[in-house]
Amino acid sequence: MHFTATTTINAKPETIWSIITDATSYPEWEPNVIRIDGNIAPNESVTAHVKSSDRAFPVKVTVFTPNQKMVWTGGMPFGLFKGERTFTLTSQGDAVEFTLREEFSGPMLFMMKGSIPDQTEIFQNFVAGLKQRAESM
Repeated sequence: MHFTATTTINAKPETIWSIITDATSYPEWEPNVIRIDGNIAPNESVTAHVKSSDRAFPVKVTVFTPNQKMVWTGGMPFGLFKGERTFTLTSQGDAVEFTLREEFSGPMLFMMKGSIPDQTEIFQNFVAGLKQRAESM
């Protein structure tokens, strides 16, 4: 089970990277985020507080390749249920193709699937907010 949204952003990868790694600024441009606690950096833990759920979502930054790719990983112990949110930046001349993808997996997925709401609109709003923020800088 996964959700994906992609957009082309007319900005440098460094600009986009600085936005997606600045935890404190997320509520200014990402319509679903209330706040993100923690430091978005390699092997750091962050907790996302979102409007679409009463739960907080603790994750670990498991991949951190500046200006290219970042992965946030969370879930249950022993990989019983796992969510991986991947942020991918692909340079295309003067623009960047940005993709946000979240994939859910693990043996408990069949039990959890019913409690995972459709994230399509939330992901589309994320990439639209990021695009607007990056192109206005």
